[in-house]
Amino acid sequence: MAGQGKAFNRKARKRVREDRKDERGPLSVYEASSEARHYLWTWLAEALARSAYRLRTSYTPSAMNARTNPRSRCSVLFCAIASVIICATLFAQDRTAAPSRAATLLDSMPHAKKIDQVALSPDGTQVAYMVNGELAVISASGGSSHAIAVEGNLPLRDVAWSADSKRVAFIADLPGDVPAAQVWTAAAERSAPVKHAELKGYVQTPRFSPDGSKLAIFFIEGMPRVAGPLQPMTPLAGVVDQKVYEQRIATLDLGTDHLTQATPADVYVYEYDWTPDGQAWAAIAAHGSGDANWWIARLYLVNAQTGEMREIYKPKLQIADPLVSPDGRNVAFIEGLMSDAGLIGGEIHIVPTTGGSARNLTPNSKSSPSELAWMPSDLIAFAQNVDGSSGFATVSASGGAVQTLWTSEDLAATASDAWVPGGSFSHDGSVTAIARQSASAPPEVWAGPIGSWKQLTNLNAGVSPAWGEMRNVHWMNGTTRVQGWLLLPKDFASGKTYPLVVNVHGGPSWACTSHWDESGMGPQSAMGYFALCPNPRGSYGQGEAFTQGNVKDFGGGDYRDIMAGVDAISKQYPIDTKRIGIRGHSYGGYMTMWAETQTQRFAAAVAGAGLSDWLSYYGLNDIDEWMIPFFGASVYDDPAVYAKSDPMHFVKAVKTPTLILVGDRDGEVPMEQSVEWWHALATQHVPTKLVVYPDEGHLFIKPADARDYSLRTLEWFEEWFAKVPEASLPSVPTSPASMPLR
Repeated sequence: MAGQGKAFNRKARKRVREDRKDERGPLSVYEASSEARHYLWTWLAEALARSAYRLRTSYTPSAMNARTNPRSRCSVLFCAIASVIICATLFAQDRTAAPSRAATLLDSMPHAKKIDQVALSPDGTQVAYMVNGELAVISASGGSSHAIAVEGNLPLRDVAWSADSKRVAFIADLPGDVPAAQVWTAAAERSAPVKHAELKGYVQTPRFSPDGSKLAIFFIEGMPRVAGPLQPMTPLAGVVDQKVYEQRIATLDLGTDHLTQATPADVYVYEYDWTPDGQAWAAIAAHGSGDANWWIARLYLVNAQTGEMREIYKPKLQIADPLVSPDGRNVAFIEGLMSDAGLIGGEIHIVPTTGGSARNLTPNSKSSPSELAWMPSDLIAFAQNVDGSSGFATVSASGGAVQTLWTSEDLAATASDAWVPGGSFSHDGSVTAIARQSASAPPEVWAGPIGSWKQLTNLNAGVSPAWGEMRNVHWMNGTTRVQGWLLLPKDFASGKTYPLVVNVHGGPSWACTSHWDESGMGPQSAMGYFALCPNPRGSYGQGEAFTQGNVKDFGGGDYRDIMAGVDAISKQYPIDTKRIGIRGHSYGGYMTMWAETQTQRFAAAVAGAGLSDWLSYYGLNDIDEWMIPFFGASVYDDPAVYAKSDPMHFVKAVKTPTLILVGDRDGEVPMEQSVEWWHALATQHVPTKLVVYPDEGHLFIKPADARDYSLRTLEWFEEWFAKVPEASLPSVPTSPASMPLR
């Protein structure tokens, strides 16, 4: 029996280990799958039975009287009954467990189709768009669309137009564990697509040469994973020596399909744009690791024939979106304090292609430009975040006042999951195409002159929100005016109070917007909560000075801006102040950890991919160059500036029940940061749970894991809000219409 017990024990442990590798879902520190629990409990039941057997047959003096000892017979009976109860309870739970209210609600959320990309033809007459990896083309004036597909119906991405508006290029991903892709072109008038290359490695960002004879692409040959620090990192194994995979510009001769690697093998290129003569590219690039060095990248002019790179601008901060002027004399770009590649915001600059001093065209702007387009008459059109809303404007390359063209609380961008406002522009800038959405309207493709767009698609006809009304709100923190978005509870009614969940965005250089949200604030509202997403200092939308407002002050002014918002909302809306929660991911996860060291006002907290200890973080992450612009030095050179913002230094003050969620292959904020926080809270007997998601990075890519993340968040708030006694109704107005926070 003892040997059999060991076998069950080994099998149970093996099941738990297998669960840790199971791609179907995460394994919490305290949880395993039902199958693993079956083996564990079966082993425990048998262990109890064995204990009873030993008690009955042992040859110790006391046990020899077992047959006549009533107490011993009771022990035997107890062990047997306990075994039966444990097994019966286990199987009953496995068979009859009903989904939680949060699970039922989350699964009832509307599911809108996502627009992967919108691309307008240079002549402004056609729009190519992608939905769930499928490509279609539609007239910019409306009508029916026609699909473009390739053999095998492979998923497609990254569509780009030729300068004459007659062809599109795109990438088709091949199935497999490592990246491989095909490069295709297709005529817009519905002729069969043509495959030009099949490449092993990561491929993206195709761009036709101005004469249409070549196609430039980004190519990382032999890359074992999708490029970018948000993706799951390759686990370390064996002798650790960093292997650098550089993203190079390559060209495909569309007549011969010959591929040429153009840029140097030791340089990672992040963005590029052809010069009008097709002889060069303006490119943002850096030597060394692509994930780590975007924050120190420079602007180059690259010879398209030889690959020679000539530096034309060394920025003070981060740069993005290089765009060569129609005459080839200047390069426009955005420069500002940016915490992540792709989260673009700053001020518009231009520099001669020959090099020299750059000029800031939008100094002291109260907005955050995020995408550029050259127009005739030396004008630059741009998309921007304006006080939390989307906007379009123009500015002269010679300088002068910014001319606002359109502003709206809707989110206008080139994809429904876009991180910042944007648009796809015609060659003369007279027409744009966008994916347009809001908290109350799912995304659709629109096109036309800026501000006079026409809806072209009905991808989400009949899809309506299952949550409350979104409000653009403002409040003061001292002399600082702060903006945010407040989503009212679904079926809001006066005469009662509601919990509040504070959602802190990532970045920190980013911003909350009014967008279609089926997994975050939307379900929170449907649960009967107010949901607040503040844009504290460090965010986009108020100008570059505001974005730089948290430099050397993480957890200072930004934290106070957030808490001032909680105070303002609580005074003017019927908030149950004893049931306030906070959550966030990345920087939002850091702020969640920091906030619970500074206050005990929160009834529950959910920290996703949070940063708990600056010193250990600096030695673990894959992107440590990002911290220098925010802190002025490394943690080794100036530990004091980090220490004052370090949650771990103040962890003894934490009392808030905390759920911690993280991917085990996160390179931006490694899993160990979450483990440290969980361990510290558990040691102090603070209610906490850690959930680690196998094979996920900073950005979750598996739909089942993303759902589980959202579900656990909702269930955590529901559990801990329920443990707080009902609060009395505050003596404030209860009609949200009478409570503007302006």
